[in-house]
Amino acid sequence: METAWITKSFRKEDVSPDWWVVDAAGKTVGRLASQVAAIIRGKHKPWFTPHVDTGDFVIILNADKVELKGKRIEQKEYFRHSQYPGRGKFTSFKEYMEKHPEKIMEMAVNGMLPKNRLGRKMKTKLKVYTGTEHPHGAQQPKTLEIK
Repeated sequence: METAWITKSFRKEDVSPDWWVVDAAGKTVGRLASQVAAIIRGKHKPWFTPHVDTGDFVIILNADKVELKGKRIEQKEYFRHSQYPGRGKFTSFKEYMEKHPEKIMEMAVNGMLPKNRLGRKMKTKLKVYTGTEHPHGAQQPKTLEIK
């Protein structure tokens, strides 16, 4: 008789999340965001379960030193709407870098996560800071090298 393979479906109680620190200095926004989103989602683990939050926490440092390639620095714009007709607002990449550089990475990663209850829970696992210091030393985060 053949041995039947059993697929294990993990529960949230079975998962213990790790903490990772990523240095964003000199990294491209989209490439960094896609790799961080995969870690927050838990796709790097062998027990990834799509309907369970199996991901890890990620701390991004030096968010003010991320880069865009080519003409994207002048061309990139972020759109938001006030829900009134004709009241859309565009904000340039340069403006965000001056006022809220951490929001650039938050928006990039959030755009790559699921758009449902689980995705909103996963968004809380991202911590973005502009300097090299963070208040999460008690969690003993490990350094993550992103290419």
